Amino acid sequence: MDHKSVEEYILSLPGARLDYPFGESVAVYKNGSADDSKMFALINEKTEPLQLSLKCDPGLSEILRSKYETVMPGYHLNKKHWNTILLTGQIPIPEIQGLIQHSYNLTI
Repeated sequence: MDHKSVEEYILSLPGARLDYPFGESVAVYKNGSADDSKMFALINEKTEPLQLSLKCDPGLSEILRSKYETVMPGYHLNKKHWNTILLTGQIPIPEIQGLIQHSYNLTI
């Protein structure tokens, strides 16, 4: 998945919106009202391959990290609850979309 297709999928989720609270190089996707929004995805826009960080159930995080070399503890995030995924093609697109949905669901 490229940046555009990941972003289109993320923003297709109900109430999802894009913000840049950490500067223009990190796209932060949130849900909820402006006063009560929660991050559920981040994209480091200056990396190749694309780095997608997602909230994740701690047990599932461990499984994903052991199954895929492109899944690692969240970069600059709580390592227990976040994964950073390198989008190299190792993980099938439907699974990436499922992980995005999982992250979104954890924050609503």
